[in-house]
Order: sequence, then C-alpha cells, then structure tokens
Amino acid sequence: MPSRRTLLKASVGIGGVGLAGCLDQFGSETSKEVDSEYPSLGTYPVTGDIVKFGFNVPRSGAYSSEGGDELRAYKLAVKHLNEGGGWVDSFDDLSGDGLLGKEVDYAIGNTETNAETAADSARRLINQDDVIMISGGASSATAIAQQEVAQEKKVLYMCALTHSNDTTGKDCVRYGFREVFNAYMSGQALAPIVTDDYGSDLSFYQLYADYSWGQTQQASMQSAFEDEGWSQINSIPTPLGTKDYSSYLERARDSGADVIFLNHYGLDGANSLTDAVEMGLDEEAELIVPLYNRPMAQAAGGAIDGIYGTVAWDAQIESDLSNTFTETFQSEYNDRIPSGTAHLAYAQTLQYAAAAERAETFSPPHVIRELEGHEYDIGMGQETMRACDHQAQRPVPVVKGLPESEQQEGVFYEIEELVSSDQVSYDCDSGPAAQCSLGEYGDE
Repeated sequence: MPSRRTLLKASVGIGGVGLAGCLDQFGSETSKEVDSEYPSLGTYPVTGDIVKFGFNVPRSGAYSSEGGDELRAYKLAVKHLNEGGGWVDSFDDLSGDGLLGKEVDYAIGNTETNAETAADSARRLINQDDVIMISGGASSATAIAQQEVAQEKKVLYMCALTHSNDTTGKDCVRYGFREVFNAYMSGQALAPIVTDDYGSDLSFYQLYADYSWGQTQQASMQSAFEDEGWSQINSIPTPLGTKDYSSYLERARDSGADVIFLNHYGLDGANSLTDAVEMGLDEEAELIVPLYNRPMAQAAGGAIDGIYGTVAWDAQIESDLSNTFTETFQSEYNDRIPSGTAHLAYAQTLQYAAAAERAETFSPPHVIRELEGHEYDIGMGQETMRACDHQAQRPVPVVKGLPESEQQEGVFYEIEELVSSDQVSYDCDSGPAAQCSLGEYGDE
C-alpha cells in the first residue's frame, strides 16, 4: 500500500505544489488542503499553496548585529528549501522543492532586544501572518518570552541564539527547541582548559548582564571554576545596553582579582572588553569573555588578543557541512563570512523543515515528536536533540582571541578545542534540566 507521503507527492501539480486541484462554481481551479488529517491546532492546518515561517530577530538594540546575521541565514534557508542548494542537497529528508508540497515563504518581526516587544511581535506573526513556525533570539530574555507565546499558541519555536540555562531549564516548554549549548555547558568546557593554562587557586571577579542569560552565566562560571579550585571575590550586575563600563571595571580592578570575567554579549561585550583593555586591566589581571562571536570579536579588534571564550560555531571548523554552509552563505552575501548566530538560524530552519517532512504533516505535536530524540549532524559531529528538555547535546568550541597583527577577514580567534558533548553534558534530572517541565503536546 502506498504511504501517505507517496499519495501527497502524487497530488503535486505544476510548480510542485502539494494540492489537489478542483473546480469551483465558476469553473476555475481552486486549492484543497491535503494536510488536514489531524485536528486543528495553532495555525495548523496550512491552507493554500504556501507555508510561512516567522523570523523574529533583533533589528535594533544591543544585539542587532547578531539579528542581522540571523536574518541573512533565515532567508538563505528558505531559498534552499524552495530551490535546492546548501544542506538541502545532502539532507535525505528535504527535496529542494518546497516543504510538503508547498512553497516556503516568511514574515519578519523585530524583537528590538526587548522581551515584551518580542512577545508582541511573536503574537503578530502568529495571529496576522499565520506562520507555522517561529525562530529567532539573540537575547535569552526575548527567546524565553517567545517560547511562552509558542506554548500558549501551539506554534513551534526553534530557538536560535539563547544561552541562558533557563531556556531549557526552568522556562522550558514543549513547543521550544534549542540548538546552541547553554551557560552551564560553556562553564564546563572553559574551566578545565583555562585552568590548565592559567593555573588553579586563582581569585576572580565577575561583571554580568542583568537578565536571565547573564544571571545564569554568572552562576555557571562561578560553579565551574570553583570546582577547579578558584575563588570568587564578587559579582556585579550591569544593565543591558550599557555604553560605558568604566565604573564597573574600576570596582573589579580594585578587588585585586587575578581574573575578571566579562559576561556580556554583542555590542555590550565589545564595549566592556574594549573599555577594560583601554583602562589597562589586561595588564593587571587576566580577562575572560565566556561567550562571544565573530561580529563581536571584530568590533573589539585588538582587545580580543588572548581572550578565552566559547562560540556557537565558526567557519574555521572543517567538515563537509560546515564548508558547504560557509561557501553558500558567502556566495549569497558577497563573500561575507557567516557567524555562529547565522549557523544556528540556518540549522534551526532546516531542522524544523526536515522534521515536518519526516512527520508528513505540519501538525505541531507530530513535528515535535520527530524532533525529540533526533540524531543529526550540522557540521560539528553527531548531535542529539534531547527529548527530556529539548536541549541539543553537542560539542562546544572553545576559542582564544588572536593579536590584531594576526587577524584577517572573518578570523579573529583560533579554536583551542572542540569540546565533546560528553564532557559538558548533564543528566535529565540534574543541573539546569532538573527544573524543566515541558508541558503538553496539545493532542492528549
């Protein structure tokens, strides 16, 4: 007996649209939804010959640079889903001829790097644009706010950049999935490598962004490095969007700490690190920026020299999939080298699409079940999307900044180690996952 997938493909007409044609009362051809086997939920079923994704990114605010690179990757993913190319050509689940017989389109929202704005924008994408899936992030506060909307509206949220432990910890939801590692995993990857270089029994002082990500980042760095024998002197919160960090940095310098952690990201991270170097703190203490990326490193310039951190992904990682993504991104965007945030956005879009194809439906509970426990590779080796908390179990790249004389286009740091998932993982009933309760699928 032919499968439902085969029958769907058999109904594809001109242009590859998976719709059964029929004549209306005026004798013209109309579209009939073929993917309506399951009960209506969220924005399912998808009617017409187009399925729409929602990309909700910061186009203004402290993380707007990251949002811009996410958006470039989202548009590239949609192009590849419709026309082939990139990873679509090597993913068995994807055809390059749309998704489940429909052309893929998208709508864009602006989170403004603000949680309330992000939630409002997500609701508009669902209520007005009828999107079947939302992706985006950059600030964990905006990601968590969108997850809450996703769970309420029963529309999947494929997290792009969100590093807070809470995203797949106490604020986890059934309708949210995270690819990037969290703050706890950064700490577990960094601490042994940095301790091996700097030594143990060091004192440290932390500045951190005062919201969900920075708070869990601070706690994760403290735990991981104290386990290595270090001792924390103090930790001080700083507001998101701070322009001048000098007063905070003076307090860190006056503490006499051996090491100063700058738990800031995006433009904030570039500003705090640049301020620290201009004040000469790098001559009095070691500086660590636990999470950064290529645009942030580029903005910081020579200040990044010798600075340890972790990144989501980098074009220096050699593999067929990594190289393919870099090459197709550069071809599309005038030789621009993609950042880790772009890699996350591209991967999450195609992960959703592949799961829908495996499920043979856009019905959210069935797509969710295809994602849970799924094993895959997006250029850094074998990964698993863990079912218990929807946290990807994946490697963590640890990097160290290059001196300005050795920096070149798109290369601002060297990869010290690609730390395996086994070294940074934790059980489903411990660590950040201990507080996770995913909630309902919606079809129980």
